[in-house]
Amino acid sequence: MKVYLESFGCSASLASAEIMKASVERLGHELLSPAAAGDAEVYICNSCTVKYTTEQKILYKIRSMGEKGVQVIVSGCMPEVQLEDVLHANPEAHILGVNAVSRLGELLSSIEQRKTEGLPAGGHLEMRTSEPLGFLNVPRERSNPNIHICQISQGCNFACSYCIVKHARGKLRSFPPEEIVKDIRSAVADGCREIWLTSQDDSQYGMDTGVKLPELLRMISEIPGDFKVRVGMMNPFSVFPILDELVDAFDSDKVFKLLHLPIQSASHSVLKKMNRLHKMDVVDEIITKFRARFEDLSLFTDIIVGFCDETDEDFEETVEWVKKYRPEKINISRYSPRPHTRAFSFRNLDSRISVKRSHELHKVCEQIKLKSKNEMIGWKGRAFVSKYTEMGDVLTRTDSYRPVVISGSDLKPGEYANVEIMGAKPGYFLGKLII
Repeated sequence: MKVYLESFGCSASLASAEIMKASVERLGHELLSPAAAGDAEVYICNSCTVKYTTEQKILYKIRSMGEKGVQVIVSGCMPEVQLEDVLHANPEAHILGVNAVSRLGELLSSIEQRKTEGLPAGGHLEMRTSEPLGFLNVPRERSNPNIHICQISQGCNFACSYCIVKHARGKLRSFPPEEIVKDIRSAVADGCREIWLTSQDDSQYGMDTGVKLPELLRMISEIPGDFKVRVGMMNPFSVFPILDELVDAFDSDKVFKLLHLPIQSASHSVLKKMNRLHKMDVVDEIITKFRARFEDLSLFTDIIVGFCDETDEDFEETVEWVKKYRPEKINISRYSPRPHTRAFSFRNLDSRISVKRSHELHKVCEQIKLKSKNEMIGWKGRAFVSKYTEMGDVLTRTDSYRPVVISGSDLKPGEYANVEIMGAKPGYFLGKLII
């Protein structure tokens, strides 16, 4: 069968999509490119439900594909928490549970059997598992052959009032550390030179089993080979109990000095409504300790603007925090009420206020990024060769994960090079090799 797979959402969702694509090809089906999506007999939608706008796009796609006579499979978070919406949009959509990526083959075989035996195609099928299966040490069709996305756990033990993902993925289930190490060792042997550790919250890893993130990072750092590890998002309230050990674990040549620490807001009153279990003095201590050890640290954060009852004063606290700490990257989202969450019943702000605050914060962030980028011009140091660009250049990463593009070189992923930053573009730096 001709199969088109489209994936939405986070890096964990992308990892699942890579595994499912490999399953499609291993069974002998034809995996279509986006340009050939119109020829699909089966459409797999690996869904995300974090934002309302994404949800509406997905519902439109599964409805329109079904109306064209295409067999639709919906995987990812959405069927776990919005099954009625999915089946209302397409009553014959087949469901692949968020834990059941390894069972895609069974679902495709059932669809194909109906087709070959001339049975009616109507009536949706469901494949689910209560525990996550098939996320490690399985074939995958990587989006980039040099980057391996390793999901280290499923679910979350906390309950932010706005978050629907907890309801979709359930309680924390940390994957066995030896299986993670085996998975990464295999990826390095396959030629991957950049490893992304992903989950709903990396710093929760091991809270349910005992081997926590710092120990896992030490185990990964002992794997032979030329590769670098990017640790994914970590919440302040789960970082703080392991802070000293985590800083020590980051002090490895194989770990990028990148701290992705979402604050969501700098206002304690907003954080309380969000049920975020940290205060800003904790965030300050985390950043201070990381920056004291790693002078060139990159700081990423996530911020939600326009959360329920957020005042002008609350918003200004967040703006001032951004100006003080100057993160290299900020993911800004306007609050989007999600069903099944506690905040869904809260009073929402006028959307015009959220839009205004979002634009204002974006403007502040752009000013900070421009200043930071200009300060980096002239920087000299060692960089890790991550991957080739679409233009045939190489993308290198400084130890703090800053992207530097080098043209006209014969560098290969996995190598190190001494570079000088000569200029800056919106998303990366321009550099040259130095002796």
